[in-house]
Amino acid sequence: MKFARLGPAGQERPVVIADGKAYDLSGVTADIDGAFLAGGGLDTAWQAVGDLPELAGAEQLRTGSPVARPGAIVCVGMNYAEHAAESGAKPPEVPIIFLKTPNTVGGPDDRVAIPPGSERTDWEVELGVVIGKRALYLDSPEQSMAHVAGFLVGNDLSERRYQLEESGGQWSKGKCAPGFSPLGPWLVTPDEVDHRNLRLRSWVNGEPRQDSNTKDMVFGVEYLVHNLSRYLALEPGDVILTGTPQGVALSGRFPYLKAGDVVELEIEGLGRQRQEFVATDRA
Repeated sequence: MKFARLGPAGQERPVVIADGKAYDLSGVTADIDGAFLAGGGLDTAWQAVGDLPELAGAEQLRTGSPVARPGAIVCVGMNYAEHAAESGAKPPEVPIIFLKTPNTVGGPDDRVAIPPGSERTDWEVELGVVIGKRALYLDSPEQSMAHVAGFLVGNDLSERRYQLEESGGQWSKGKCAPGFSPLGPWLVTPDEVDHRNLRLRSWVNGEPRQDSNTKDMVFGVEYLVHNLSRYLALEPGDVILTGTPQGVALSGRFPYLKAGDVVELEIEGLGRQRQEFVATDRA
């Protein structure tokens, strides 16, 4: 199943997408959030699909993040060997993580403001994992998928100077500008896709940048959920961004983003994003 949130920012309506139509979930839940996921909301929605009203005018509505304000966005760095190489590093022996603040979340097609003075804003297409059941101290990777609600497209936008030169060794300074985590368009349940074999692509102004596959991850989804649960509690509604493949501006092969640029991202079976980048309004 595919779930989405449609409408103006802060006023999104939860919907389930079936047969190319958006069905209104407002009678089932106020939102697609941690409480909904923890309470078995996806199963409830599936059982109710036949009785849900179609949301009129859905195709004209803005698409928001399919998950309302995650409590945590846990990001995995250097999780594709070729991306590690283009960054001047070896593939990690253990998962490298950093955190993004919840207020970085935006819709998949929202405009994104480049931070004032930034000359090194970069794109990163990533497979996002949405937690559906609390995961803490899991015994094995085999337990992980029981805690996953589904998958989504994420763009782990980065300001590389803040991340690498002004960070003091911690990457989050370069990751947490407003709108730096576009998510969606959909939350797709695990039965719909093979998360171990999904093509990821990105374009800037129509020109190809990234083209890889999740099978090339250093650490797969099951391992990541299990490993992270050893160090922190993953709560329903939390999002794990699992790393980006090669083809970003940090490689030196492409220019960094500037106002007027358009970034498009796509992951097989999970949908497509499009962001126009604009100058920051500091007023």
